[in-house]
Amino acid sequence: MRVLLSTYGSRGDVEPLAGLAVRLRELGAEAVVCAPPDEDFARRLAGIGVPMVPVGPSARELTRMVPPPSMSERAAEIIAAQFKSVAAAAEECDVLVATGMMPAAAGARSVAEKVGIPSFSVTFQQLTLPSPRRRPLAYRGRPFPPEVTDNRVLWDLDAQRIDELFGEALNTNRVANGLAPVDHVRDYVIGDRPWLATDPVLDPWDGEPELGVVQTGAWIVPDPAPLPAELTAFLDAGAPPVHVGFGSMPMHTSTDVAQVAVEAVRAQGRRLVLARGWADLASVDDHDDCFIVGEVNQQSLFGRVAAVVHHGGAGTTTTATRAGAPQVVVPQTADQPYWADRIAELGVGVAHDGPTPTYESLAAALTVALAPETGARAKAVAGTIRTDGTTVAARLLLDSV
Repeated sequence: MRVLLSTYGSRGDVEPLAGLAVRLRELGAEAVVCAPPDEDFARRLAGIGVPMVPVGPSARELTRMVPPPSMSERAAEIIAAQFKSVAAAAEECDVLVATGMMPAAAGARSVAEKVGIPSFSVTFQQLTLPSPRRRPLAYRGRPFPPEVTDNRVLWDLDAQRIDELFGEALNTNRVANGLAPVDHVRDYVIGDRPWLATDPVLDPWDGEPELGVVQTGAWIVPDPAPLPAELTAFLDAGAPPVHVGFGSMPMHTSTDVAQVAVEAVRAQGRRLVLARGWADLASVDDHDDCFIVGEVNQQSLFGRVAAVVHHGGAGTTTTATRAGAPQVVVPQTADQPYWADRIAELGVGVAHDGPTPTYESLAAALTVALAPETGARAKAVAGTIRTDGTTVAARLLLDSV
């Protein structure tokens, strides 16, 4: 059996597919990942022996564009890339798993339809799945009318906006490839029995029962890689430091975030590990209390730090929660405010107010995160996080074909 795992997005969209690919291989199936052509993703997948098919433009370069391209323009490019690159890979596969940005998932499911193989839709956060208990995410530059407060009405507006943004590009490509147009993009992507690949303690599903959502648990790649010797020596040389990193976020509105973080952490009497990420964070002076890292084993590292300051991506949030590390979540966009709120609700950290930390705001958040009661709660919740998400998903796939 050969499985095609297709996505377009940031590291948080690619990493879970790496986890599922490894588990499928362990169960005797083959897997290939279609993802943006960024070096980070290619290196990560090569490191675990998973074949990758590059699709579309660089995801990192898109985040650096100021102003960013319109969503309709970006969707047209991404959907066309799905039909060009994913279709060729799908011809040799038995089933397809589609995730990532809405237009990418729509294109991938269309490709599966074209080549005649089954497909499954998966999301790594529940905010794209309709629920009367919460609002949908608003797209950049398209806020919902403030006078509309009924969540069901907002979800109807969400469906209309998705059609306006992505419908023309999707259907143009579908018709060109011999497929009938779809009436509603969101409904097509969600399909029947969508998968929610998140932990049920960290992210309990509370939406419409009729959607038939299957919550598998988070998809995690066990990482046996040792930490670099220099980093291990830094960790061993003193009390646990605070880890600060913002993953794939360019931090356009926080050009001084490294300086702010260093000063706020030092004010707590702590050392820090600063992750470069897509914001290219760097040391602000030559003091020996700050260690700069690139790609490292976060599963191992987060177990050795006093707290994790991050952007609130689903993967980073899950990894820090599993490690029992208190968190300060500085959400930037999309689902990140949701994860920040969940961390605060669980009592394992702090949701920073807004995307731009100041010395005062970050220092205040760290005071709470580093409190003994927060650490105790974080360790207690860590023991409840499931680790079998990839096994559940892999067996569902194997049973489906």
